[in-house]
Amino acid sequence: MPARTLKPHSTRIPRMNRIPLTATVAAMLIFPAGSALAADEHNTVPGLTYLGAPLGLHGVDPVAFLEIGNRIDGTGSYAAVHDGVTYYFASQENLDRFKAAPGRYVPQYGGFCAFGVSVGKKFDGNPHYAAIHDGKLYVFLGEDVLRSFQKDPAGTLAKAEANWKTIRRTAATDL
Repeated sequence: MPARTLKPHSTRIPRMNRIPLTATVAAMLIFPAGSALAADEHNTVPGLTYLGAPLGLHGVDPVAFLEIGNRIDGTGSYAAVHDGVTYYFASQENLDRFKAAPGRYVPQYGGFCAFGVSVGKKFDGNPHYAAIHDGKLYVFLGEDVLRSFQKDPAGTLAKAEANWKTIRRTAATDL
């Protein structure tokens, strides 16, 4: 069979399709996508996981934190998406527990530093500096910040709860 020569594909946009395309691009620039806005509610690692959502809690298993009080790295083999964020788990059992009650295991304030939220900021919540208080997981920017929290957890969390209502949907860079 003789080889066929293909004509190059035209990259010219037909005139009747230019206006809808232009309007679509303009709308995308003016009105950011809803998922981009939701991303400001969660502290995630840049990029996407194979599940199509950004990684939360730096890949640490949130169930292990609450059930055994230990920070264990999860793996992409055991992953679930909740509220637009991927969480990794160390085992199928932990993944199943999370799926049964995700709200019980996700870090508070979208995984942002609880002390930062108490002062109206969204700092990185590092799972190396975490505390469980009243059965909830809180993460902090660093050791000094965690120590400050430990001096007055109730007061810090009361301020954080009040602030979270107003800063939840605000980009960290705008605070």
